[in-house]
Amino acid sequence: MKFITTTAFCAAMGMLVLAGCASPPTRYYTLAAPVSAVAPPAAPPAAAAPLWIELAPLGMPERLARPQLVVRPAGDGSRAEVEILEQHRWASSFENELRDALASGIAARLGALDGTRGGRPAAAPVTRIAVQVRQFDAVEGGKVEADLGWTLRRAEQPRSMVCRITLSEPVAGTGIDAVAQGAQRLTANASAAIARSVAALQQNPDAACPI
Repeated sequence: MKFITTTAFCAAMGMLVLAGCASPPTRYYTLAAPVSAVAPPAAPPAAAAPLWIELAPLGMPERLARPQLVVRPAGDGSRAEVEILEQHRWASSFENELRDALASGIAARLGALDGTRGGRPAAAPVTRIAVQVRQFDAVEGGKVEADLGWTLRRAEQPRSMVCRITLSEPVAGTGIDAVAQGAQRLTANASAAIARSVAALQQNPDAACPI
């Protein structure tokens, strides 16, 4: 008959306890839509100068400026409580993730060159975009809502265009994966709206916001 020593037994039990207490793996999400989901822009005239855009750092409420997803509990979304999900995070801090997704989405829809992170020739004309995120709320099992404002200014023009939009996207399914997918779709819709305003400004420097 074999006996298990006290030391071996304690070691085995310790391993079981550690395995049972291990934290769940952290999941990471992106707001950038797949390239295949963005319709290709119409080809510009051969003689047209390249269109450059630059997106300034976003303004947003401090509670959102973190890498963790911030959601309201499932229900009607009227509760004041929010949950900061340590195991569900954006690929970078939310303000950087949203800025990159908007910049790439706008550029893709316009066939523009994105100078947000640098690399633009000094003499190239550019449309500068400043976005203010007033609200970006997600309700698990409900919907994602956002209130965004932005200002457009072409470097060679003294006037600017000011726009504002409220967007809502249903969360199609349960769980945090569905929330992240809803946020991604909403971000794509925001990119499309900003791109339309940039196109309007390119056609007419005195145009009012088309949104």
